[in-house]
Amino acid sequence: MRYETIRNLQIPKIGFGCWSIGGMSTPEPAWDQRSMTALHSALDLGYTHFDTAESYANGHSEELLGRVIREKGVRRADLFITSKVSPEHLHYDDVLKSCDNSLCRLGMDYLDLYLIHWPSHSIKLEESFKALNQLVQSGKVRFLGVSNFNLKLLKQAIVLSETPLLTNQVSFSVPDQEYVKNGVLEYCQQNEILLTAYSPVKRRNIKSNATLRKIANDRKVTPEQIALAWLVMQPRVITIPMSANPQHQAENLSAADIILNADEMEQLSASVFN
Repeated sequence: MRYETIRNLQIPKIGFGCWSIGGMSTPEPAWDQRSMTALHSALDLGYTHFDTAESYANGHSEELLGRVIREKGVRRADLFITSKVSPEHLHYDDVLKSCDNSLCRLGMDYLDLYLIHWPSHSIKLEESFKALNQLVQSGKVRFLGVSNFNLKLLKQAIVLSETPLLTNQVSFSVPDQEYVKNGVLEYCQQNEILLTAYSPVKRRNIKSNATLRKIANDRKVTPEQIALAWLVMQPRVITIPMSANPQHQAENLSAADIILNADEMEQLSASVFN
């Protein structure tokens, strides 16, 4: 596994995204066993960064993640746990309450990273960051970040955060390079901020990309692994794929060890999907 070293942290290039653990936007109790089996497998394989949110299955994702971590007996200090506050909860008191609720569901004393999940059009960032800064001061959160922020909002967040902003989590993949085009990736790389790529593997698109398939075939790995390798080869980029399949989980994790050459990177950056 390769890591990004930033702010005296070593963060795995590839973590585990918990979207669909326990349900989608609402809890799905019938999914619990499958979800917990997926989390057990991920921990057994060596995943240490887990990314969840209060909106994932309306908090049930956090509950299941916390339960499995306790069942496995993994030391809290060996994990890096990210959660997110929803845009409707960005008033000062609501941010504090949301964080407390997330910690309660996880059964933890602190979060390693706490993100604004989406910017709000009606609540000022100044109010939100007043609460977020308080959470860091109180020790309930180690690092702050944002998600789905454009360049203008990202710059505002940097000014308002009393501690260095750790990441902007955005949709980023071979077929989705919007945050390259809008300058966010370059800005993050120049200012010691991680770009965390969610939805890194769009399987319906992978089959139509001849470049991905050829490179994968030449290297005797899967196109999904090449798609992940392309992401994490880039400085200051980490990613959080999700799979409930243990084999795919292992393949995702090992993608961080695939070293693409400059020509392959350029081909993938320029590849066109039909």
